[in-house]
Amino acid sequence: MHWLLISLILHLYFCLFPVARNQYERMGSDVTMQCGSLDNDASVSWKVNGTDVKAQHRLEGPRLILTQVDLSHNGLYSCFQNPHGERRDTIFLHIGIPPFELTVNCRSNTYPKGFYCNWHQQQPTYIPTTFEVDVQHNQRSLEVQKDSVHKNRCHVRFPEVFSSFPYKVNVTAVNPLGKYSTTISFEESTIVKPDPPERVTATPIRSNTRRLEVSWHSPATWPDIDSFPLKYFLRYRPLIREQWQHVELSDSTSHTITDAYAGKEYIIQVAAKDTEIGTWMSFFCLLIGFPETTTSPIPSSNAPQKAEPPVGRAARLLTFFSPLLLGMLLLFMW
Repeated sequence: MHWLLISLILHLYFCLFPVARNQYERMGSDVTMQCGSLDNDASVSWKVNGTDVKAQHRLEGPRLILTQVDLSHNGLYSCFQNPHGERRDTIFLHIGIPPFELTVNCRSNTYPKGFYCNWHQQQPTYIPTTFEVDVQHNQRSLEVQKDSVHKNRCHVRFPEVFSSFPYKVNVTAVNPLGKYSTTISFEESTIVKPDPPERVTATPIRSNTRRLEVSWHSPATWPDIDSFPLKYFLRYRPLIREQWQHVELSDSTSHTITDAYAGKEYIIQVAAKDTEIGTWMSFFCLLIGFPETTTSPIPSSNAPQKAEPPVGRAARLLTFFSPLLLGMLLLFMW
């Protein structure tokens, strides 16, 4: 991260020399810096960050020419007219690259209020880059609100619900060396993805060693659970096995696992989806140690198993080995 240190030094120099002008150049190119408006036969000397220029260069009258520049050439360049050494110009040189293709994704986790889009550059530009966002729906532009925390995110309200018109999102990256636009299109139903369920718990039933009572809460970010109910996908397996058992539930935030095995650690995952549209989002993942009272054998790997559907990845991980440990954990967190 040597270039970050150089950048900090440059900003300090900029404070000392507020009249410095910025010059942005493409990485790998040859760069010419002109010392003010001096004539071609003027004799000048150059310094970078207060010291002699050591990089490969040549002088042509009032011009300094650097060859095949990279990030190490960033700096505050000053030129002085000989023979008295009067400073005639100061240039803040920034080396970077033009914007390149962006990766843009949009998602609604607050349906039907709106959706958000985020983006990232597939490679850094090393110089300040801004982003312009345009969202079109049914031949009109929608209001775009920039996120107050994430500079690469924006928020858009749905202009209508159950629209059959596609949305078009265009994100343009702009910096002093150029611009690049990336556009994606999607239908409303494809981006509806609730956040994972919250406060997932699994309680062993002491009177029955085969049972685990699993419960959870709907994601707090889902604004209207009554008008837009969610359904849930529960899957579980012993930690020592790779095959999952799964259950799909509608309008229920609990389920009793009836085929658990005492003394075995279990992975339990729960995901949520709108009952009509959208896709499954990330799982809430729970690891629980089932207290060992009486042992029950794990079935052989040849036993039939339910298939695993292609749903999201684990979002969070909590580890519980017994109700006592859970109580201690909550006590220390409080």
